[in-house]
Amino acid sequence: MTETAASSSQGRPAKQAKKLGFFGRIALFLRQVIGELRKVVTPTRQELLNMTFVVLAFVVVMMVVVFVLDFLFGLGVGWVFDGSSQGK
Repeated sequence: MTETAASSSQGRPAKQAKKLGFFGRIALFLRQVIGELRKVVTPTRQELLNMTFVVLAFVVVMMVVVFVLDFLFGLGVGWVFDGSSQGK
């Protein structure tokens, strides 16, 4: 059997802590949330503007792609179903 990277890591062994009660689990969760929030880095104004423009450009490109596909499918449906049942 081969070992994966996760199973062969030499990190800290898991703690064999006693079972936490309901409020102990809530307190642990809140401590972990606060620890993660301390890792958050607020973007600078320039980074925020740059990311905003990238998102807006992506949305515009996706709108164009959807418009073109909708138009082409509409033409195809019109070509297939336009007057075919009337026997012109």
